[in-house]
Amino acid sequence: MLATPSPAVEHPAHERTSVGAVTTTAPPVRLSQYAHGGGCACKIPPGELEAVVAGLTVHGPADPAAQLVVGLDDGDDAAVVRLAGGQGLVLTTDFFTPVVDDAHTFGRIAAANALSDVYAMGGTPVVAVNLLGWPRDVLPAELAAEVLRGGLEVAHEAGCHVGGGHSIDDPEPKYGMAVTGVVDVDRIITNSGAVAGTPLSLTKPLGVGVLNSRMKATGEVSEEAVASMTALNREAGQAAVAAGIRAGTDVTGFGLLGHLYKMARASGVTAVVDAAAVPYLAGAREALAAGFVSGGTRRNLDWVRPHADLSAVSEDEALLLADAQTSGGLLLGGEVPGAPVIGEFVPRGEHVVVVR
Repeated sequence: MLATPSPAVEHPAHERTSVGAVTTTAPPVRLSQYAHGGGCACKIPPGELEAVVAGLTVHGPADPAAQLVVGLDDGDDAAVVRLAGGQGLVLTTDFFTPVVDDAHTFGRIAAANALSDVYAMGGTPVVAVNLLGWPRDVLPAELAAEVLRGGLEVAHEAGCHVGGGHSIDDPEPKYGMAVTGVVDVDRIITNSGAVAGTPLSLTKPLGVGVLNSRMKATGEVSEEAVASMTALNREAGQAAVAAGIRAGTDVTGFGLLGHLYKMARASGVTAVVDAAAVPYLAGAREALAAGFVSGGTRRNLDWVRPHADLSAVSEDEALLLADAQTSGGLLLGGEVPGAPVIGEFVPRGEHVVVVR
């Protein structure tokens, strides 16, 4: 088991070394430079992933210890098994390479992202364990401790225990959590619950992907993007359950278009998006115009394009709608306070997703 770090770990931004009588200052460690991708943009492409897991849902155990309520069938955010008394156990895991350079912030983002899967199902996280990959001969252990400290802080903010975990020596730094939560099995939010005639809401603005790509290339940090990624989806999930919403997911590596396509396909409806109503973080359009688009975002758009009508928007607008998010908001089939309505679900037509 991986021990929970002491909250007192400190790591200086610059390491000072002395050469003779001259003191030099080494540049700060940029975690994002030790990974080929960043955050949820490093996910296996959605179409490729679906091919990999195809057929894994055909058979279950001959004598199951519990009933599987939600599994792989519709690509939901977490698995759910039924417990006695109408309760369900929610289980999920999420980890990725650094999306920012600061170790503590990376830990906070990764933890918020992992916890989000439970909130997206309408559940409450109860306990998590850490998942850490670290290039121990390249990066100092103090930085790994900072990553874990950031994750611990966000888990505690969520009221979730952290009970150890697992670590490996890895060529690239990676961090995340396996999270277990509870949910009322009669109020689960799933990909397949969308109904024609209901509005479509989004609880966080888009644009994290292009802003993080800019940060990786230039070192320019968007504090607005960091604030969005570290914000828990707890209140949004609770509001969705209170509103009786049964369709939803969180917007992460497959982008808004990718996750919306999965929802509409699983529900047998068409999702119509009002492009002008979709909110974006400050600087997102400028980052796109400057060319800071991840390969994951382009793969998202390529995957959805055959099933979507994007004729009403430009290629740039379509890329923003497919932007690979990290720790994004909830995409809900219904209305919740404070979240903009960005479209609606309608009866299934020629396309699964239509952008106007």
